Amino acid sequence: MNLRRLAALAMLLPALASAQTLSSWKLQDAAKVHATAITISKPTYQPHGWYPATVPGTVLTTLVNNHVYPEPLFGENMRAIPESLNQTSYWYRTTFRVPAANRGRHTWLHFAGINYSSEIWVNGKQAGTTRGAFIRADIDVTDFVRPGFFATVAVLVAPQPHPGVPHEHTIANGVGKNGGITAIDGPTFLSTIGWDWLPAVRDRDTGIWLPVTLSNTGPVAVRDPFITSELSSNFDSASLTVVATLNNSSAESITGSLTGEITGPEGFAPISFHKELTLPANAATPLSLNEKSIPELHFNHPRLWWPNGYGPQNLYHLKLSFGLSDKQTIQFGIRKIEYQVPDSENLTLSVNGVRIMVRGGDWGLDEALKRIPRARLDAQFHLHALAHMNMIRNWVGQSTSPDFYDLADRYGMLLWDEFFQPNPSDGPNPTDIPTYLANVTDKVLRYRNHPSIAVWCARNEGYPPKSLDDTLKSLMAALDPTRLYQSNSADGRGVSSHGPYYWRAPRFFYELKESFKTETGSVSIPTIESIQGMMPEKDWETINDDWAQHDLARGAQHGDEYPTVLAHRYGAIRNLADFVRKGQLANYEAFRAMYEGRNAQMFTATSGVLTWMSHPAQPSFVWQLYHYDLEPNASLFAVEKAAEPIHVQLNEASNAIEIVNNKPETLTNLTIGLTVFDSQSRLATQKILPVARVLASSTLSVAQLEIPAGISSLYFVKLDLLSANNDPLSTNFYWQSTKQDDLTGLSSLPTVDLQASASSRAEGANTLITVTLNNPAPAIALMTHLQLHQKRSGKRVLPVFYSDNYITLVPGESRTVTIQFATKDLARDSPLLLIDGFNIDVDPSDAAVSIAPNLNAQPAHWPSSGLVP
Repeated sequence: MNLRRLAALAMLLPALASAQTLSSWKLQDAAKVHATAITISKPTYQPHGWYPATVPGTVLTTLVNNHVYPEPLFGENMRAIPESLNQTSYWYRTTFRVPAANRGRHTWLHFAGINYSSEIWVNGKQAGTTRGAFIRADIDVTDFVRPGFFATVAVLVAPQPHPGVPHEHTIANGVGKNGGITAIDGPTFLSTIGWDWLPAVRDRDTGIWLPVTLSNTGPVAVRDPFITSELSSNFDSASLTVVATLNNSSAESITGSLTGEITGPEGFAPISFHKELTLPANAATPLSLNEKSIPELHFNHPRLWWPNGYGPQNLYHLKLSFGLSDKQTIQFGIRKIEYQVPDSENLTLSVNGVRIMVRGGDWGLDEALKRIPRARLDAQFHLHALAHMNMIRNWVGQSTSPDFYDLADRYGMLLWDEFFQPNPSDGPNPTDIPTYLANVTDKVLRYRNHPSIAVWCARNEGYPPKSLDDTLKSLMAALDPTRLYQSNSADGRGVSSHGPYYWRAPRFFYELKESFKTETGSVSIPTIESIQGMMPEKDWETINDDWAQHDLARGAQHGDEYPTVLAHRYGAIRNLADFVRKGQLANYEAFRAMYEGRNAQMFTATSGVLTWMSHPAQPSFVWQLYHYDLEPNASLFAVEKAAEPIHVQLNEASNAIEIVNNKPETLTNLTIGLTVFDSQSRLATQKILPVARVLASSTLSVAQLEIPAGISSLYFVKLDLLSANNDPLSTNFYWQSTKQDDLTGLSSLPTVDLQASASSRAEGANTLITVTLNNPAPAIALMTHLQLHQKRSGKRVLPVFYSDNYITLVPGESRTVTIQFATKDLARDSPLLLIDGFNIDVDPSDAAVSIAPNLNAQPAHWPSSGLVP
């Protein structure tokens, strides 16, 4: 077909349409459906007794939404849900009208993700199959449907072949072993058999877990575009390369124009280019364009993409179309990533020439039942960014969805992205290698344009079988040669994991045995409101199997030992409120040290640390910066403190006072204010420490803390870092003891009545509250906690993004905090700010933003249960 004929045909075709999401699905257990697939997939079939299905979603999600089972993650409800859910197949079915605009064009069905395998039927005919949770199915159904008429899609979904024996969490048996035979199936949600952070999910997340869409094209389809960039040595110009595949499904060759348009951040002048091509009939034609064939692909002054905290997350979009036949829009970023520096053989990330101290977290699974709407994911990434994190590890690829990658780009989260094999001790190697490789291939093709992806990793804490590893190395060299392929998350290039995963005193986090730490963690206690929301009241004051169900039991987290450790460190625990109050102290100590211990030897002995885990898949007592309900606990704000770009810290192993400079430029003429208080909050020492300079991307030891002779065993250290203009750059506060690990004296701190005032203003769809806290008392106000509620209903507002929280104020000190949230989450109520803390009360006020003490969080508000002697 020549260009003139193609141009004439284009005038007759409708404009390219955006994809239509299919809805109104129904679901039924296949064992209860006696009709044939041919019958079920015809519009005339009546699905009587079928459930309205949640798509995207899992089988169990649909059954919960239809009140067949209660919420599985509350209390011990999961135990009563039968394992038979993973022993049968399920029919999904929907009927929809095919747009009349599809006449003369190809109609496509797109399945973004089905777990585990499926048969796809359209209007009585089998149209395709899938196998593996992470592979797409793009099916041309033109011959099965009629534009302007109704069509039916029926999908027979089968669970993974080896669902295994579920792991139960109990006090008597602990959290059990991790994984099992389920790993043999490879690309699936293998963690749902049960892990030490997730009890077994009964359907193993079987279902259509990502959206199903409908689109149309002409005879030519644009597939798998990939944009890479090369930057000049001074980062002042960029050269792009664009590759794609053009599929011509017609019986004739086609000549036409490939058009590209690149748009970018504000101020970027759009770039357009054209390329005349002749595509052979019934063939897939590879395409490669660069500055030699398209001079416009070289341009000056590119806007670079940076990790969180190092610069803006500039993003570009390429619209690539072949006439009116097909169009693809691809998001990409321009950045240069390197994996080694001249003075070290260890994995050290540099982006755009700047060394990045990796501070991040592991995600085991985004949500136990794959209930991951974009708004929820957005909040999770927002919280990570608030904590100054710059990497998320997608453990065993369990959190793979398009929104996950898009939000990583937008929030500047580098991704350590893995394929589908756990630690060899947690399950066997996959046996269906073609399915495994097909899912790996499609995942890489699908997401490789995202600038956030830094590392592709084959296996968690082990090497794949050599033949598979060799195949993957060759495959990755072909699919994405721009990124590091790491075979093992716990070996090679100074990388290691293997914990520890339990709470320990801060000094132990300074003992480094590896450069790039991919797993280390601690117990992380939620707020009392989050605990009350995850289990029935009968279980609040007894550490029982409900607590074990939520991961506080024997296992790598030492959940059986933690309550006693907490009581020994801070004193006997009166009740749940006291457990939470002291748990926040422990959270802050451990998670701050987890990152400050690495800060102390930044780019000398270490280049990265990832906490196991930053994000929980279910309501939990361990391994999290925020609770499943998205309320942050003290752990998040401890990390936010330790990971700030310019930071002052006390080395809790050596007593050195240190400045951490993550900036790519030298800091000069700084001042540290050092203040030491005794147990009665009286001033014991006050010094000014001048600092001439701190080199870029380095940590400087400034002085040694000298503990005043005769000071009480309990004492406090406050550090304030000021710029040359006396502007505050960083502040930090520590509670210490000359009697190692004995902080029971904190219980003698008198109650401090804080003064607080707040105002609010609208910012688009959000509300911003500004809170000023003042400590007028002669005593230290320890770990002041702010929590936003709806005033009339009393409900918490979630999610909320605090600029700081769990704040300690010395006598006479004031602090201002900002609080951001979606205005709609107030539900037309007015805001109420509740305040609690270790020894905190507050003067209540009734205003536009009301303030009151959080009585629920005060141990004295509840009777003594002797929760932990």
